[in-house]
Amino acid sequence: MTGYEYPGDELDVLSVAVNWKRYFARLLRPYVAGDVLEVGAGLGGTTRALWNPSVRRWVCVEPDPGLARRLASTLSDHEPLPEIIVGDLGMVPRTPVFDCIAYIDVLEHIRSDAAELQAAASRLRRGGHIIVLSPAFQLLYSEFDKALGHERRYTKRTLARAFPIGLERVELFYADSMGMLLSLGNRLLLRQSLPSKRQIRFWDQTVVPASRVVDRLIGRSLGRSIIAVYRRPPSGEIS
Repeated sequence: MTGYEYPGDELDVLSVAVNWKRYFARLLRPYVAGDVLEVGAGLGGTTRALWNPSVRRWVCVEPDPGLARRLASTLSDHEPLPEIIVGDLGMVPRTPVFDCIAYIDVLEHIRSDAAELQAAASRLRRGGHIIVLSPAFQLLYSEFDKALGHERRYTKRTLARAFPIGLERVELFYADSMGMLLSLGNRLLLRQSLPSKRQIRFWDQTVVPASRVVDRLIGRSLGRSIIAVYRRPPSGEIS
């Protein structure tokens, strides 16, 4: 994929959501180790959030050339320096060389999500993990989703169905239960295609901390987002 330009400015707006990034990073970081491939790296906020001493190599795939240039500048102080590929997963050699492949707020943009995860699995070492974070519940699909080019929002059933047979489920749960109320309000009342930075700060500084508590109390059974972690087993084929 070349010449792609990301629709909207939400990456810049969401860059202030530091509590949210810390929250999902704490949940996902145990699976981020070794050689990591991040698909749709954007401005590098997720890269910084998930980076940890267990990482040996990090490869960022970003289809938007403008974002890729900003990404290179953002991550220029990292050691080891991440490799940046301008394009999509098809630009990555089809060999099982990664221990972790991450799709953070990316899979919902991809029309053929099952084919994408099948291709990702072929690049995953045995024992490695694919991690996905995406918007949850089609009921919450709003003007915001539409403006960003989201193909869908997921439930546990629909996201599990997208993963290839042969991968083992490690985690599948919802996050940001209180944030669902804001998403529902936008879906039914505000109908905004892009929240303001003030609104994002309110969600990040007030709602996300509340969600961290409520999510645990309700067993992560509801949320604005869904998180999945699947593992390639030591033996067996992927189909």
